[in-house]
Amino acid sequence: MTRRHVALRAYDGAAAGLFFVAAMAAMVGCTADGTAGSGATSRAPAASPAPAASTTAPSAVSLVPELDESKQPKTAAEARELLARILITEDAFGPGVVRSTPFESSSGRWPVLDEGCVWQTADLPQDVLATNTRYFQIPAADGHGRVRLNATVTVHRNRAESGWETARAMEEVLRCPDQKLREGEQLRGLLGNAMYQGEQLNNWSEDAFNEIGTYVSEQDGGPHRYFWYQAQFGPVTVAIAGKGAEGFKDETLTQLVVQGNSRMIAQAKQVLGKAAG
Repeated sequence: MTRRHVALRAYDGAAAGLFFVAAMAAMVGCTADGTAGSGATSRAPAASPAPAASTTAPSAVSLVPELDESKQPKTAAEARELLARILITEDAFGPGVVRSTPFESSSGRWPVLDEGCVWQTADLPQDVLATNTRYFQIPAADGHGRVRLNATVTVHRNRAESGWETARAMEEVLRCPDQKLREGEQLRGLLGNAMYQGEQLNNWSEDAFNEIGTYVSEQDGGPHRYFWYQAQFGPVTVAIAGKGAEGFKDETLTQLVVQGNSRMIAQAKQVLGKAAG
């Protein structure tokens, strides 16, 4: 089965989430340079799903530069240097977002969804040079609970392998719409959708994927809204996960996810793309 066939299977299984995809795509278009669009934190969702008859946007101007393959890291050390240039800190999200404890994951470990739909960790696979996740939160205040945000960057050996990471993520949603993150923490009712470059207004990355569902935690309660948004440029994938809270607007959580992802994919293109002209 090709990566394209995997994507189509995931797309067919997630049509109900297209209204969210369209909203995210529109906001990414406004923040593709890594800055927040004006007034986006209170943006209302679409009243009904976007039509599925056409998923391309031929008039959109591509924001994806040509990959400069000479800049791709060849070793784990070079990949870790690249991670440091792409991963964001709390200032990328704006006021109110602070670092969680622990702040960073172990760089030598890789998340794996097992046959029972439980997330485990394992050694890095052969196709991954380096990966890292940073953890942030908005502390409970002003009538809302604690909001959690994770930022992940992964550097593969080449573009093909980073594309397969996205394909595997789509298969995982189809196989496990309900997933156990750890003891006392679950994701439920996940839907996933793929957006190749030129599809569904995706003019900002070579490949993109999102999940939407609910998050339940013994600590944070729930169900709360859960978003995962991932984009690819060359050998790099960047992703933001957002876990909502009671009293926190879904629209605001969506904006934070898009804003963080836009900043990282912009930095990846700046580092690895060919210079204009």
